[in-house]
This record gives sequence, C-alpha cells and structure tokens, in this order.
Amino acid sequence: MGDLFDLTGHVALVTGGNSGIGLGMADGLAAQGAHVAVWGTNEAKNEAASEQLGRHGTKVVALKCDVGDEAEVEASFAATVDTLGKVDSCFANAGIGGNNSAFVDLTADEWHRVLRVNLDGVFYTWRAAVRHMVQRGEGGSLAVTTSGSTMMGAPRNEPYASAKGAVIALMKGVAVEHARHGIRANAILPGWIETPMTAPAMGWDKFVDKVLPRVPLRRWGTGDDFAGVAVYLASDVSRYHTGDVLILDGGYAIF
Repeated sequence: MGDLFDLTGHVALVTGGNSGIGLGMADGLAAQGAHVAVWGTNEAKNEAASEQLGRHGTKVVALKCDVGDEAEVEASFAATVDTLGKVDSCFANAGIGGNNSAFVDLTADEWHRVLRVNLDGVFYTWRAAVRHMVQRGEGGSLAVTTSGSTMMGAPRNEPYASAKGAVIALMKGVAVEHARHGIRANAILPGWIETPMTAPAMGWDKFVDKVLPRVPLRRWGTGDDFAGVAVYLASDVSRYHTGDVLILDGGYAIF
C-alpha cells in the first residue's frame, strides 16, 4: 500500500498557521510532502513560519490575512489557489482569546470582537474552500480547531466558548451537506496547549499547580502534538471519517 500518509502533491491551507497549534499542523503536513499555505496577521511570524516550513522542500506561501474580514479571506484564498494551484485540505485554526471580563460586564463590542475571528472567520474560510472543492469535483478535507471550553464551563470566557461551540455545529452541518461532494469535515479539540494565547495562564503558578495534575499525561501539549492529526485528516487514510470531534488533551477531559 506504500506510505499511507504520503501527501506528495497535496495542497493544504492552515489559518493561524504561523505559530502554536497551526504551525505544528503546517509543519507536519509539509514534512509529509504537502505544499502548504499559512495565513496569519503577523508578517514577522509569517516569514519565520515560511522559512521553517520551506526546509521540507515543498512549496510554501505565507499570506497576511485577517480571517474576520470577508474580503481579505476571498482575496487570500484566490491568491493561495493562484500560487499553489488548488486547495485539498483546509484547517480553520486562526483564533483569538477574550479579555476575561465578568459576564455581567461583557460588552457587545467584546462579544463581537471574539466571534468575528473565531466564528465568522471559520465561516468565511470554509465557505471559500467548499466553493473551490465543489467546483473542482475532487472532494477535500476540512478541519476546525475548537476548544475544551465547549464541554466544561468557561467563566469569564463566554464569547470564546460560544464561538468554539458554534463551529462544531457548523462542522456537522457541512459534513452532512457536502458528503455528496466527497468533502469531509471534522473538528480538533485541544486541551491545555503551550501557545502564545495560553502563555499568561501557564505562567501563573496557581493555575499550573491546580491544572497540570489533572492532565493524565502530566505535561502541557505543544504545537508539534498536532502534526499527526493534521496529516491524518489531510490524507486518504481518513477518507471515511467525517462529522467528528477529535480530542487531543492528554486525557484531561476524562480525568
């Protein structure tokens, strides 16, 4: 059967792919032979990610894109296809955190600021990808990064949790609607992962003392831990896997 995870000739798009979980995904995909597009808002991080991914010898394009801006997503998707020829898999991973305000003090502006990226951004990105995949007629794989906050109460983080719960519902709808086009859709649910977004919490001794002992594998996750699941979902190995939520949390949710 050869290498089941060989992605030679495959083109993958990873939003928020210039650091953390997204970069781990992109690196795993490139290592298996995929050409990769990463979108991010920080041009310095985009450049560094492009250099890292380029060491695998595949084509890499790094674009500055605010996924919460519909026009930017459409332009960036067109530029990705123009450069790499197609998109076979799309990982909607870009996201932002909330400001941790108490629910009673939560402003409409803060609510919409978080949902703009974490929900609207997934919609814009996936819609562009699905249109492209349907038109090509060769199927494809979609993935979205959700959160453990969808399963456990997230005090002072309701906008973030709400968006992450909504993308699971979005994923299931797309998985059913576009199965006829050979398009699969799944969600990836991380636990506590060392990323720029979680750095403040993981630098707080009280948080570490209370939370780390609840992770059965006794360590925080890293971006590299998401290379394998990205390769799996992009590859033909997962051709019958759709509409699912894959949990990568070191056992946190079951302990």
